[in-house]
Amino acid sequence: MSSMELFGASIALSFIAWGVVMASCFWPELRSRPRAEALRPLLLLHPFRFVGLAFLVPGVVSPELPAAWSRPAAYGDLVAALLALLALAGLKSRLGTALVWVFSLWGATDLLHAFYQGNAVGLDPGHLGAGYFIITVLVPLLLITHALVFWLLLHNETAARARTAQDAQPNPRA
Repeated sequence: MSSMELFGASIALSFIAWGVVMASCFWPELRSRPRAEALRPLLLLHPFRFVGLAFLVPGVVSPELPAAWSRPAAYGDLVAALLALLALAGLKSRLGTALVWVFSLWGATDLLHAFYQGNAVGLDPGHLGAGYFIITVLVPLLLITHALVFWLLLHNETAARARTAQDAQPNPRA
């Protein structure tokens, strides 16, 4: 397999693995919580996006890594990390919900743009150095959490309350 095929396979398998982890371990619990409580653990992953600054560090990445890709990816991640912290700080307020929207729109767009821009500049996975694992391990998890954040933002808070109330009632068949 070529390095691009290995890169693509690593990303695809990471999406599958994280999807299984989220669907079986986290989502069943999160979807029954009130929105702010469900958003908190998803948002807590994103302040670590400062790690994207590694795309600017010589020795971590190759000097041949195109700056047209590395700079927007690194600084876009830094902005996403700061927005995640702001959203966490105001999570239970009306402003907090707006900040979660801003964060998730920015963060998801930033990650998708990095994939698009990587194709546009002919990104060679070998130039990523240790940054290879940011894209193949962390980015799929972050995109999945963005999808879950959007789901929680778009669905009515009362639906979660109704499920919680229904789950609390005794089962007459038991």
